[in-house]
Amino acid sequence: VQLQASGGGLVQAGGSLRLSCAASARTFSSYMGWFRQAPGKEREFVAANRWSGGSTYYADSVKGRFTISRDNAKNTVYLQMNSLKPEDTAVYYCAAQMYYRNYALVNDYDYWGRGTQVTVSS
Repeated sequence: VQLQASGGGLVQAGGSLRLSCAASARTFSSYMGWFRQAPGKEREFVAANRWSGGSTYYADSVKGRFTISRDNAKNTVYLQMNSLKPEDTAVYYCAAQMYYRNYALVNDYDYWGRGTQVTVSS
């Protein structure tokens, strides 16, 4: 399974971006997640979507500002990011799990896409 993330860019604080993550095939049946990694920091959980039932989960730092959604027909997951802050600046990664484990743990994901840079200027 290949994951291709896109949609990053430079935006002013308060602005919006939408990230996309296209999967080559929906061979997984668990979680799709978004993570981010800022310079000098560990990769951290941002949001996740459960394929079965569609439940969504968010890190406290983005709750109310970011929305994860999916298009099953396109095997694509989106991350709508509103009210962006400079501290949201990071490389954003999408990831997929084959089996249900912990949606917030980096090591529980089996597939990763290349990151896309998001830079929020103050």
